[in-house]
Amino acid sequence: RSLVGKRLDGDKNNQLKRTKLDTVKERHVAGVILARGGSKGIPLKNIKLLAGVPLIGWVIRAAIDSDVFDSLWVSTDHDEIERVAKKWVQVHRRSAEVSKDTTSSLETIQEFCRMNPEVDIICNIQATSPCLHPHHLIQAVEMVTKQGYNSVFSVDRRHHFRWQEVTREGGTDTKALNLNPAKRPRHQDWAGELCENGSFYIATKKLIDEGVLQGGKMAYFEMPAEYSIDINIPIDWPVAEQRVLRFGYFGKDKPELVRLLLCNVLGCLTDGVSVNSRDLDGITMLQREGTEVGIQVQPKQVEVEKLMKEKRLEWKEVAYIGNDATDVDCLSLAGLSAVPLDTSGMALIAAKYQCQSTAGHGAVREFCEHILHSLQPAGNPQFNNLDNSESPLHAGGGAFRDRIEFSRSEKSSEKSRKRCYENVMCEG
Repeated sequence: RSLVGKRLDGDKNNQLKRTKLDTVKERHVAGVILARGGSKGIPLKNIKLLAGVPLIGWVIRAAIDSDVFDSLWVSTDHDEIERVAKKWVQVHRRSAEVSKDTTSSLETIQEFCRMNPEVDIICNIQATSPCLHPHHLIQAVEMVTKQGYNSVFSVDRRHHFRWQEVTREGGTDTKALNLNPAKRPRHQDWAGELCENGSFYIATKKLIDEGVLQGGKMAYFEMPAEYSIDINIPIDWPVAEQRVLRFGYFGKDKPELVRLLLCNVLGCLTDGVSVNSRDLDGITMLQREGTEVGIQVQPKQVEVEKLMKEKRLEWKEVAYIGNDATDVDCLSLAGLSAVPLDTSGMALIAAKYQCQSTAGHGAVREFCEHILHSLQPAGNPQFNNLDNSESPLHAGGGAFRDRIEFSRSEKSSEKSRKRCYENVMCEG
C-alpha cells in the first residue's frame, strides 16, 4: 500500500512537472528588431548593403534559423525598410509618437507589447550587430524560458583601463576608475570587465510594463569578442564588412567547399553587349583554387541536377549566380548564391548575396571573391596551399575590393582572360 501511495504521489509530481513545462512552452516569445528610418550617422543604414546583404538581413537570418521565436518582427516607421523586411518577417509599423529622435527603445517596445498582447517574452535584437549567430539566441532565450531569469542581455569581455576626467578650479586632470596606476595588472592576470555589446536584450513583458528592460532576476550572456561589433558611425562600416565576412552567419547550409560555380551568361556574365575582363579574372581565380566553373544560358534546375549527379555533387557544394525567375530554384538550393545589383523580383529574394556590381560590369568577379572570403576563414582545406602574396584575400575585400591586385604578370593575365573567354563563348 505504501508503494502504491508513493507511486501515486510520483504520478502527481510528474503531472505537475508536465503542467509546468506546458505552461512554459505556451509563453509567446517574440523577436523584435528596431529599425527606424531616421538614422543620422549613416542614413538608412538598416537596409544598406553590408557584404551584399541588407544590414537587418544578417540578424533576421540568425533569428529565423534559431527557431526559438513564436513570431519575428521588424519595428519601423519607414516605407522602404518595411518593404525590405516584409520579405522575411512581420512588420510592426510604429506610430509617430515613438518615431522621434528622442524616443527610447523601451518606449517603442512598450507600444509593440500593447499592440500584441499575446506576447510574453520580448527579445530586442539590434540590427547593427551583424555577427550574431543562432546559437547565441538559442542559449540566451533558454535562460529565460527554462532557467527562470526575467532578463538577459549580451555582453563581451574587455580589457580596457578606464579613466575619468575631473574638472577642478585649477584646470582639468584625471583619475583611474578600474586600476591602481602603481600596480598595473598584466592582461593575462586580469579577468577584464563585462560590457554590453548591444546584440540583444531579452525581458519579460511584466518587466517592460514596469518600464525597464533589465531587472528582476538578471543574467548576462557573454559573447566572444569576434562576434561583438556595433555600427554607429561611417568608419564602423568597412570594419564591420570585413568582420562579417569572417565571422558572420551565412545560413544553415553554408558550404565547407565549393566544387562548382554555375553562372547564367545572360544578365550575369554579360550585359548583353560584352564580357568584362574583371569577371573573367574572377573565374580564373576560382579555377586556380580547384573550383570548376560552368557557364550556361538560362540553366534549369533539372539540367543543373543532372550535371550534379554526373559529378557526384550536393547542392551545398554548388555556388550559383543568376538574375531571372528561371534561376529562383537554383538560387534557393545552392550553398552560396548571388544576383547582380540590377536584379529585382523573386530572384533577388531567393539569393543569399546581392552583388554591388551590375551584370557584365564585375558582378561575377565580386561573387568569386565572396566565395573565397566565405570559405577561407575556417582554415578550409580548399585553401591550405593558398599563397597569401597572390591571394585576393591578402589585399582585403568588401569596401576595398576595387584595390585588389594580382601578382601574376599582365601577359599571364591576358592569356588567362583569352582562354577563359574562349571557354565562355564555346559553352555559351
